[in-house]
Amino acid sequence: MSVRLGLMALLAEGDSYGARLRADFEARTGGTWPLNVGQVYTTLDRLVRDGLVEQAGEADDEGRIPYRLTDPGRAELGVWWTTPVDRSSTPRDELAIKLALAVTAPGVDVRTVVQDQRTSTLRHLRDLTRLKRDALARAEGSGERTTDGDGQPAEQGLAWLLVLENLVFAAEAEARWLDHVESTLARHVALGRPRPPAGPPQRTTPTADAASAHLEGNR
Repeated sequence: MSVRLGLMALLAEGDSYGARLRADFEARTGGTWPLNVGQVYTTLDRLVRDGLVEQAGEADDEGRIPYRLTDPGRAELGVWWTTPVDRSSTPRDELAIKLALAVTAPGVDVRTVVQDQRTSTLRHLRDLTRLKRDALARAEGSGERTTDGDGQPAEQGLAWLLVLENLVFAAEAEARWLDHVESTLARHVALGRPRPPAGPPQRTTPTADAASAHLEGNR
């Protein structure tokens, strides 16, 4: 999620200052993408520079400056809400790149790389599942309503659950993809196909006999 647009979304709900925006951002996302105060204020400075945010008053006794979203900021935020996320411009996937290179790297056991990664991914998935279960248990123990009458997440914890479940689904998908990679490698070996050579393909030079035969055929 863009920190810039995330802060703008929070400011659309009312004026706020840096530390409060940081706390609200982490509360909404369950602390999944922690921010530092310096990052928040740097982003706010850029938003002010671009005319999307402005100071809403003087600093208080603790030196905290309130900010508000401007009309151009609300317009840009509106575009964000109504525009699908462009998945073609997502960051490079380190795991996919690692495995693609491992397939052609001499001396690298690709199957071991896959198995080690799957172990790590499944461990991460268990941690996420435990985190969700523990958080729900804490909320119920404190008397917070976590579900409505139909057993669906109540509004208070819905934002955090959506983020967490996104991570759970992503980990599950990665584990399935690794299973697919391993089975593809196994079929590759079973068919006796050699591993692709490392480096660029070599250009072949026709032998003298082949060149002579080619010339004879064209006469």
